[in-house]
Amino acid sequence: MIAIIDVSGNNLAAVVNAVKRLGYAAELTHQPKKLAAASHIILPGVGTAARGMAALKQYNLIEPLRATSKPLLGICLGMQLLLDYSEEGNVPCLGMIPGFAKRLTPQANMPVPHMGWNSLEWIKTCPLARGLKTKSWMYFVHSYALPVTQNTLAACSYSENFSAVINKDNIYGMQFHPEKSSDEGLILLKNFLELT
Repeated sequence: MIAIIDVSGNNLAAVVNAVKRLGYAAELTHQPKKLAAASHIILPGVGTAARGMAALKQYNLIEPLRATSKPLLGICLGMQLLLDYSEEGNVPCLGMIPGFAKRLTPQANMPVPHMGWNSLEWIKTCPLARGLKTKSWMYFVHSYALPVTQNTLAACSYSENFSAVINKDNIYGMQFHPEKSSDEGLILLKNFLELT
């Protein structure tokens, strides 16, 4: 069973439906015992870092997430919550992958938030990229991002370069929405769900 953490209340149905389309059983939950029973955990997120961390604290999920050895995927805000800190409200986050979510700098013809389709540049070879085109396009909606670090698997360029896919040990993050990114996004999700 795939546990999809229900703390943001937004856009979760799309994640559940994408996982089910790939042939996996999925359950929305904010119960620590459900995380313990799952094979994989997905932390989606829409909204602010402060609200996301407050919800994880409310449901006593912070320590179970930090302790898990299962494959864990953070999506969009969920990826940022995996980091040490977010500049959005100056919020300490889970600290599972080193780094800080920083506000993107707007430029001419590049407003913030960054919304729409953009391409990935794979920096490292990894199982998540299996079966993808050399230039894969994903759907982004965000104002904050992690700069490129040693944990970056794929980068993206908007007003600046930032991390689009990150990994440390069993923990993964995607700054875009794979569930909204057509066939390429589903390939990424499938590759994550096949990790052991």
